[in-house]
Amino acid sequence: MKNVKIALCTLMATSLLFSCKEEKKEEPMTEQTAPAATKAGIEKSDYATTAEGVKIEKYTLTNANGMKMEVITMGGDILSLTAPDKDGKFEDVVLGYTSPELYLTSNPYFFGAIIGRYGNRIAKGKFSLDGKEYQLTVNDGPNSLHGGKGFDKRVWTAEPVEGDAPSLKLSYIAKDGEEGYPGNLKVTVTYVLTNDNALEIKYEAETDKKTVVNLTQHSYFNLSGKYKTILDHELEIKADKFLPVDKTLIPTGELKAVAGTPFDFTTAKEIGKDINVKDDQLEKGGGFDHCWVFTDSSKKVKEVASLYHKGSGRYMEVFTDEPAVQFYSGNFLDNTKPSKAGGNYEKRSGLCLETQHYPDSPNEPKFPTTVLNPGEKYTSTTIYKFSAK
Repeated sequence: MKNVKIALCTLMATSLLFSCKEEKKEEPMTEQTAPAATKAGIEKSDYATTAEGVKIEKYTLTNANGMKMEVITMGGDILSLTAPDKDGKFEDVVLGYTSPELYLTSNPYFFGAIIGRYGNRIAKGKFSLDGKEYQLTVNDGPNSLHGGKGFDKRVWTAEPVEGDAPSLKLSYIAKDGEEGYPGNLKVTVTYVLTNDNALEIKYEAETDKKTVVNLTQHSYFNLSGKYKTILDHELEIKADKFLPVDKTLIPTGELKAVAGTPFDFTTAKEIGKDINVKDDQLEKGGGFDHCWVFTDSSKKVKEVASLYHKGSGRYMEVFTDEPAVQFYSGNFLDNTKPSKAGGNYEKRSGLCLETQHYPDSPNEPKFPTTVLNPGEKYTSTTIYKFSAK
């Protein structure tokens, strides 16, 4: 991989800006062949600098098999993640940018980011705790999405963790009142690249005031490594119900059976099979952009979904202790952002499987609670495991 120096000059943007300073830009990690002997570990490098002088670091994690993941401290964004195909060829299987300024000034799709303080949508950006109403930042029509100016737009502190597999712990403290949420919230997210080719994500959080928390990861997967379409991927979700939404994508409160609907992925099927079926919920979401409720609701880590790409043979299993997953079929990708493979990311060129609690839970007493009290500890685990068949 060769380094290319580019001059990053000041860009006007909504929040963070680049200073006129030379930084190193890595060419995209799109394809590699695992070396015969791989040195596992973590490498640290400078990635970019904001106009405020905050340095963004990049960490490259490599496991014993030669699988690699690149992470930056801006939003904990996963820039790249390689996985082997049926012939042992490693290719990058997540969408992302090759230009640093797109992460710092324009990442509207949340590529690879840690999402919080509340993943997904909260209706009208409002909720109440103990009779007190809180007004959040509204950034998605009438609603609050992914925490407003959320964790994806914050610079995290990174610390490599010693162990059998390369691990990186990211830490952030969200202040009381940030984006309207109560409580000083201390958050840690640990990425572990295991030696059986899995990405394990461990979330932890503590608060000094009653609040709500719903953390997730927003990587877009395309197992082909070519970023053209995910409609030929076969998806299975172990969920017998999903949450119907209104026209602003807020759940109606109903838990609807998937049987007999396009939302039935209890048996693996190609995503493209039913995505264009005439259906009110598909029309509202522009495709799949809904929350599936797992049949097994136990608070244990279990397999909840799988994704398979026949052409490459790549297979991804999803494990979590969360009660649900937001399956998003990349409906709003609009051919305006550059792809690692050349050209731009087209509609449905990547998909998200965001393990989480239900959207708008603070306003739906029937939904599993997302309330975190002082003295309690929020914990959650999600694993994306890669293999080939």
